[in-house]
Parts: sequence; C-alpha cells; structure tokens
Amino acid sequence: MEKIDIHSENYKFLPYNTGMPTLPIQEYGRTIQNMVDYCVEIPDREERTACAYAIIGVMKRLFPNHVGEKGDLKKFWDHLNIMSKFELDIDFPCEVVTAETVNPKPERIAYAKGPIRYRHYGRSLESMIKTVADMEDGEERDELICMIAHQMKKLLLQHNPEGVDNARVLRDLYDYSEGKINLDPETYILRDFYEVTPVNQKKKNRKKNR
Repeated sequence: MEKIDIHSENYKFLPYNTGMPTLPIQEYGRTIQNMVDYCVEIPDREERTACAYAIIGVMKRLFPNHVGEKGDLKKFWDHLNIMSKFELDIDFPCEVVTAETVNPKPERIAYAKGPIRYRHYGRSLESMIKTVADMEDGEERDELICMIAHQMKKLLLQHNPEGVDNARVLRDLYDYSEGKINLDPETYILRDFYEVTPVNQKKKNRKKNR
C-alpha cells in the first residue's frame, strides 16, 4: 500500500479541529454545527425555518435519547438555539432557552455604605470588632480579641511603617467596640512585627554591591 504523506501539498487544505472555534455543544459534532451556522445565514425566513426543522429531524435520528415524553422535542430546540448563539430568527414551536437563562447575570452585590472611621483598618475588621464585642466573656472571645488586636497592628504598620504605638492600637479597639473591649496597654502586650527581606532579594542586593 502506498504510504500517504499528510504533510504534502495535497493535504494542506485539511482543517484541524484544534484550529476551529469551540463547539457550543460538542456531542452533536462539527457537521451539525455547520448546518446550524448555515441555517442562521439564510436570508429568507420561511426557508430558514424549514432548514431549522430539517436540522431538528437529523438531531432526533442521531440522538433519540433526547426525545422527551410523547415525542417532545423541546430539548433539541433548546440545543439548536444555543448552537446558533441565540441568533436563529425563526418562530420556534415551543419556548426555548435564551442567553439570559443559560448565562444569567450575577446579582449586584450590595456594598455597605457610610463612612469608615479608620480607613487603614477597613470595613470588614470594623464589623468583626462589633461582633466580638457583643460576645459573652470567655476563652473564645479573648482569643478573637487577641487576633484582632494583632491584625490591627499589622494594618497600622502598613499605614505607618516607621512604627506603631501599642497604646494607639488598643485605644482604637476601645473606640471601635464602643468601650466594650477595654485593654490596659501596661499589661496587655502586643508582639512586634518586622519586615523580613526574602532570601532571593538579599542575593540580588549582594550582586549589586559587588
């Protein structure tokens, strides 16, 4: 048998699926997708509708498992509309899915309004402090207060890298909690945080200094 060279000039016209647009519904294959694309472009509405019905007939024969009860073909019409990118202008025999039902727009997120007392802390931390402040006294509340206080110190350091007074952090925590969290800066010690230079950055700096 003669060996076929697929890289020869005679085979350069062969299209590859990897270079073609992605199929909206892959199970129908590219042949039916090409039929749908052709149908969308038919200028005459009556002829376009007849073509759509013919495509549904092909889809029904190839995928009889998609036929609904009592011969219902709604699933095929839904798929046809999806494959046409919702551009098929015909009178569908049933109500079909739309772009809005297939890809619904997400609901708009309601953003909290009102001024933030200290922007460097952010609104989320402010909300957390109010929640923890109303908790019953106990180990869990104490641990959360400790975490929040240290997070406040980190955020304040980002706002003022030159240094942070622990007393200020505890005072801000007192103000945020409306006096429900009252910590004495003389006895409640917050640990210090230091900026650590990555090892790779240190190596770069040494090379520059050479």
